[in-house]
Amino acid sequence: MIADDDLDELLDEVEKKFCRNVSVACSVPEASNKAVKCGKEEQNKYGASKHEKPISSISEDIDALLEELLDDDGSDSLKSKPDQFDKEHQDEKKLPGPSGRKCCPVFLGGSSVINGIGTATSKRSCDQLRCISCDFRVLMFDDCEWDPSCDYLFLRNNMPDRQKLRTKLRKRRGLRAYACQCSWLSMSEPADVREQPQLRWVCGKHQD
Repeated sequence: MIADDDLDELLDEVEKKFCRNVSVACSVPEASNKAVKCGKEEQNKYGASKHEKPISSISEDIDALLEELLDDDGSDSLKSKPDQFDKEHQDEKKLPGPSGRKCCPVFLGGSSVINGIGTATSKRSCDQLRCISCDFRVLMFDDCEWDPSCDYLFLRNNMPDRQKLRTKLRKRRGLRAYACQCSWLSMSEPADVREQPQLRWVCGKHQD
């Protein structure tokens, strides 16, 4: 009997405990709903007096102000750059194309020697010569040779003006006169440029 009484008391205690929690849990949502409802009523009551403008109109005003600031900052910079952009774009168009082929070996020759890309089997006279000493392109004059009075100072002062250079040229059929700003030579037969150690001429590449 004593054990039964203890069991009944324990069950009563558990029932009271869990029943109280359930009632409290059930009452909380109702109280929270009332608080939310009350908050909304207070907001509707006093919101109109605190905010004279609706939120949408305020955001539109902010967007308009930002656009105005961006237009003021960017308009001047955009207006000042079109000319520069066009110039850079034109410069890009003027850049040389892909690299071409080089003569190997490099040949010189008279006016009867065909110009083009020289190879071991095709001794063509290179017409894209450049001097690595003075960094001038080598000019050629067919059926001409240099007058003995031609010297370094003359080339230095007149290169690359062809009309002025012709004052030191003499007509000679079959020959070809070559000159940069620091060297000059007259040729009649095909010859490897390496046979002329005084020359610093190389092939500047032929465009395909």
